[in-house]
Amino acid sequence: DIQSVAGIVHAHNADTLLVVDNTFATPYLQRPLELGADIVVHSTTKYLGGHSDVVGGAVVVRHAPIHERLAFLQNAAGAVPGPMDCFLVLRGIKTLPVRMDRHAQNAAAIAAFLAGRLNVARVLYPFHASHPQVDVARRQMRNGGGMVSFIHKGGAEAARRLVEHTRIFTLAESLGGVESLIEIPAAMTHTSTANSPLAVDPGLVRLSVGLEHEADLIADLERALSYSSNNTVKQQTS
Repeated sequence: DIQSVAGIVHAHNADTLLVVDNTFATPYLQRPLELGADIVVHSTTKYLGGHSDVVGGAVVVRHAPIHERLAFLQNAAGAVPGPMDCFLVLRGIKTLPVRMDRHAQNAAAIAAFLAGRLNVARVLYPFHASHPQVDVARRQMRNGGGMVSFIHKGGAEAARRLVEHTRIFTLAESLGGVESLIEIPAAMTHTSTANSPLAVDPGLVRLSVGLEHEADLIADLERALSYSSNNTVKQQTS
């Protein structure tokens, strides 16, 4: 709840800055500065570029003094993106609204499909009715975006079997491109949180839902889910 957090932060100390990472939402889905944030950061590698061919980031600020200070440091340190990266991001932004709407359409359909599967313990998607903060998401976002996570009831082994047997979803750690990706955070992007209070469920699977046809994506997941569950049961009973 960006607006509520901003109110608390600024009421406590007017000099405290609220920073929001808006990479998953993009400026098309969510505008944190209008909700009270002071600084917004984006990985332009993800949805803003949108084609998995850029490495970069962006910082957007509300107040001119902060901008001037950051601009000085950027110029002094040479932390500037290359011309080709800038060109690719600007090209990607031209199709951002169309892409984000399709990402969200596919993701919502997949979330609804997963919610009805017996081998799925929990679905995490901000616009799904089961999400604990769905009202907040609907209030501050245009739609739910393209990221869906779910917990496989079979745990780590079933999750591994699942991600190894998708055909359209590619097993990879990145996100935000036109192609669909799948990963296991506990074994890939979030291994550093193991054995800590921030550790993720070993059966958690993260999807970066791409622009392919939703029926093809659902069929791919259905096939892989069935394989993962059937083989987990066989392994446990053998």
